[in-house]
Amino acid sequence: MSWFESFVLGLVQGLTEFLPISSSAHLRLTAAFAGWHDPGAAFTAITQIGTEAAVLIYFRKDIARIVSAWFRSLTNSAMRSDHDAQMGWLVIIGSLPIGFLGLAFKDQIEGPFRDLRLIATTLIVLGIVLGIADRLAARDETGGKHRAIKERKSLKELGVKDGLIFGFCQAMALVPGVSRSGATISGGLLMGYTREAAARYSFLLAIPAVLASGVFELKDAGEGHVSWGPTIFATVIAFAVGYAVIAWFMKFITTKSFMPFVIYRVLLGILLFVLIGAGVLSPHAGESAG
Repeated sequence: MSWFESFVLGLVQGLTEFLPISSSAHLRLTAAFAGWHDPGAAFTAITQIGTEAAVLIYFRKDIARIVSAWFRSLTNSAMRSDHDAQMGWLVIIGSLPIGFLGLAFKDQIEGPFRDLRLIATTLIVLGIVLGIADRLAARDETGGKHRAIKERKSLKELGVKDGLIFGFCQAMALVPGVSRSGATISGGLLMGYTREAAARYSFLLAIPAVLASGVFELKDAGEGHVSWGPTIFATVIAFAVGYAVIAWFMKFITTKSFMPFVIYRVLLGILLFVLIGAGVLSPHAGESAG
């Protein structure tokens, strides 16, 4: 991998990690369209450490409060009813599904799941799911001629059951094209949470999963065509760009719909199927060189 490739892929990672359009799919597609080698699951996992560092800084006050309350609740029974302490447990519980399924399907994630036909399918299907969830949220928020405005849930109402459902939604993102934020936000909206609450918990929930995955894949960073230097460079780029994107996205969702992302996902998925069907793009483009 050249330094230019690592710069572009780091930029793509930072731009797409927090948007519900799938960063792993866009890394795969960028390489395929440019005629580069597939950067691989290890490169993706490690560069995601950069974007998660952006989450740690952006939500530093929330995280510090949650971690402090959680540790105090281990020895102080009175703290166990504290919302921040409970959030610490809910992040741990919600991280279990992706940890278990990530290890169970590691070979598939690094191989068959990177087929561009599967990515096209997941782009379209999750896009439709996100669109439905977004419409339901908008209906609750605005009401209608014969419908009153319905109050949506905040994170203070999050319990173990919903935490696990969020966790299984996050685990769906093991398949490129699904999108970690897209799946968890869709799940949250369908369960009746506000856009802001669903997005906030989605980003907090991703921290242990992404950091663990990145550390686990460190041993493979220097294998094949991907070397340490370009990987670290891409991770730094992803951090800088990712911080700007997450700040913008958290403001965007307070007043805007997810429909632009829905339309983008569906059109991109259709375009992929057209290009593959016409023989312009191979469903395994770049894989053989990896």
